[in-house]
Amino acid sequence: MTMEVSVKREVSYLSALLEQCRQDNPVEMDWLQELSNHARGIAQELAIPTTKDEEWRFTDLSPLLQETFEGAVAVDTSTIDISPVVLPEAVNSRLVFVNGIYAPELSSLAGLPEGVFVGNLAELPSEYQSRIADYLGKQQGATDVFTLLNTAGLTDVAVIWLPRNTEVTVPIHLLFVSMADGVPRLFQPRCLVVAEAGSQLSLVEEYWQGQEENSAQGVYLTNSVTEVWVGENARVTHIRVDGESNQAFHVGKSAIAQSRNSFYSCHGVAFGGKLSRHTLEVFQMGEGTETILNGLTAISEQQLADTHSAVMLNHPNGISNQLQKCIIDGSAHAVFNGKVSVPQAAQLTNAAQLNRNLLLSPKARVDTKPQLEITADNVKCSHGATVSQLEADEVFYLQSRGLKETDARNLLIDAFVAEIINQIPLASLRQRLSETVISSKREQNNVQQ
Repeated sequence: MTMEVSVKREVSYLSALLEQCRQDNPVEMDWLQELSNHARGIAQELAIPTTKDEEWRFTDLSPLLQETFEGAVAVDTSTIDISPVVLPEAVNSRLVFVNGIYAPELSSLAGLPEGVFVGNLAELPSEYQSRIADYLGKQQGATDVFTLLNTAGLTDVAVIWLPRNTEVTVPIHLLFVSMADGVPRLFQPRCLVVAEAGSQLSLVEEYWQGQEENSAQGVYLTNSVTEVWVGENARVTHIRVDGESNQAFHVGKSAIAQSRNSFYSCHGVAFGGKLSRHTLEVFQMGEGTETILNGLTAISEQQLADTHSAVMLNHPNGISNQLQKCIIDGSAHAVFNGKVSVPQAAQLTNAAQLNRNLLLSPKARVDTKPQLEITADNVKCSHGATVSQLEADEVFYLQSRGLKETDARNLLIDAFVAEIINQIPLASLRQRLSETVISSKREQNNVQQ
């Protein structure tokens, strides 16, 4: 009886969220309304996940259920200062959404090659309107409850579309700004990236707690979905930064489809949010693909950060390398669940997965579950996980070379974090993330000492 009451409560809670995202779509596309309605119909039969669900058994969403969220509202963007996160490399290739709503006055798109479209769905050129229905909402794995919730509320959508054999030499900065107003609100950013055959793109997808004079701090839920289609022989470098406020909930889905001989890399850095979850799913759609996944989670105090990844290698000659690192302080809790699937058809696959975790506090906690599911017999695959604290021998060795104990510990923390951050191909972003993540961990370490 208790379980039945709990399920009813979660279904009722989801119904309330669906009601908040019910609104008329400003884009006059019948298929888009049908897509939203279809997602709503499926979601109404589901419930918010609990720890009884295998995919959520380490992540308790009960703090989320204690909040009553209202829908997003437009804000006066003239008072928002985005200068702290502006990237010099992308000063003329920036697309901004505030509370999930397109903000053209904060965007700057003057530095893009002819034929490349970067903008809101409502502005999509006619040559793409007839094709977008084949991509938006068509990724595999789009049936989880939070993705369905996002699709049910589709309005503004960030669209990045590269024609065949087009190279964008400047990075595109996709900035999702969350502005709290003291009322718990639901923000649902959506992004679609189509990189056609032979094209090349670098994308920075960033979630950031906005700043304005006398801005209110409060609870909000960011429920984001990003779909990336990598065409044959195309290359996409994807950098994802979660810098939400420490009172926010963040649930994100990234679904990637890789065609034959394509390259996709993701560099994810997560340090924001009271509770955050990022699900990264990569589907191999042809042979000879290469996939690089690098991730860093840096949390402290009472934060919970969950990273789930799945790499589905369905064709021969695929290469996949994943390194996920977590640095956990205070009473924070990190979760990593990474799955690599190598069925019989995926012969000559080379896949490696490693999760390394550094606990800086006796109360810090991590749950890690790397997985390899292999039925192919001619492959080279490996996986593993480590959980450790700062090694006393390493600290002593550095002290023997003249460093103070605090400096020795800070140096080891820097090295652990920098292994991921230094692989980000934008110098200004590397510097900002180093200052944000590494400096905060050094300060906490100094306090503990």
